[in-house]
Amino acid sequence: MDWKQLLSTKRTGTSSGVSSHDRTQFQRDYDRLIFSSPFRRLQDKTQVFPLPGSVFVHNRLTHSLEVASVGRSLGNNISKYLFSIYGDELPLAQELGSVVAAACLAHDMGNPPFGHSGEKAISDFFRHGNGRYLESMIHSPAVWNDFVDFEGNANALRVLTHKFSGRRTGGFAMTYTSVASIVKYPYASGNRDLKKYGFFQSEKEVFLDIAAELGLKETSPGIFARHPLVYLVEAADDICYQLMDIEDAHKLGILSTPETMDLLMAFYDPVEDKEHLKRIEEVYREVTDTNEKIAYLRAGVIGKLVGACSEIFIKHHDSILDGTFSGALTDKLSGNMDVAMKECARVGFERIYRHPSVVEIEIAGFRILGTLLDEFIKAVLEPKHYYSRLLLPFIPEQYKVSESAPVHHRVQTVIDFISGMTDVYALDLFRKIQGTGISGNI
Repeated sequence: MDWKQLLSTKRTGTSSGVSSHDRTQFQRDYDRLIFSSPFRRLQDKTQVFPLPGSVFVHNRLTHSLEVASVGRSLGNNISKYLFSIYGDELPLAQELGSVVAAACLAHDMGNPPFGHSGEKAISDFFRHGNGRYLESMIHSPAVWNDFVDFEGNANALRVLTHKFSGRRTGGFAMTYTSVASIVKYPYASGNRDLKKYGFFQSEKEVFLDIAAELGLKETSPGIFARHPLVYLVEAADDICYQLMDIEDAHKLGILSTPETMDLLMAFYDPVEDKEHLKRIEEVYREVTDTNEKIAYLRAGVIGKLVGACSEIFIKHHDSILDGTFSGALTDKLSGNMDVAMKECARVGFERIYRHPSVVEIEIAGFRILGTLLDEFIKAVLEPKHYYSRLLLPFIPEQYKVSESAPVHHRVQTVIDFISGMTDVYALDLFRKIQGTGISGNI
């Protein structure tokens, strides 16, 4: 793959790129996302823990903003590296920080309500729940795979590029490079050896067009190499969710202060990081607030990981560019950072993601999303029924399709509608359908 082709200002839904190489094009991607309704709705979508009560923890919006901040730093580091190789021959390389930051903002925009359990709830509805009967009505096994293995990553590509009813061609009309930078799994569903996938059948042609334009390498039939910037987006996400989940768990009392400090201090090498550790001691003599101490320590760890992941990208630049690099940048960490990162992952799995408050969200997600899918799919398939006519006005205009549209199109627009909901709206609509959200005397 060639950086001169990988960096393109061509936008989805348009026939050509910007001939003048306007260096603000990727910043425009970032701005479009920041001001969009789908991005704004992330403020009311669960990251891991239930949405805040007296203690504010991360939601999808704050997570995405933090990932974008880390991603911008990674992109800027690689921008400097590419400038040392290409100089002025690759002017768009100066914008890598903006590209990666924009992709980081968008990376979770396809996730449904109730965290990752929302994805499982949608899949389960079609695989084991009341949606099983639909398989006989959907004549494409590939499309059915998209439903029974619903993937938030693929849905993000759909949100960004699909022409919803009444909206413009190309969706957000983002640059091909920014869109490609979120596709962690550049292949379709249905491959048993590959658990996740990057695009639905409905966006297959869109992805293939992007892949051809940017020169993404097809490593085997239907499977492409990642755009190199995907590795930076993935690293930013890995760094943030591992460390911020630890910090949130501390705030909620799931992890004690000594446990949390031990997890974060483990990233430092007593010899190599001697000066940094000395600085931490100096700050701690001044700062007495426990949460501020944890935040300071966490910030330093993020800085170390950004530096390490940048070095790993540069070290493996050639294999990343020829499509032979495998795994994530954080998988290649070494020494203290590797051990500490794996320990954070272990604690997250055993202590955080199995915590009752997190499991309760999963249970709620299954019940709420399963019910909404059941009711609204029946409504779009049987629109003339009296009860269907009561439900259909709840579906926004952008998600409506003709009554004569194929079954899988109508089903997918219901998924679009429900996956785009906030946690609170999904719960509110669920209660109304169940008859428990009615106020006043009946």
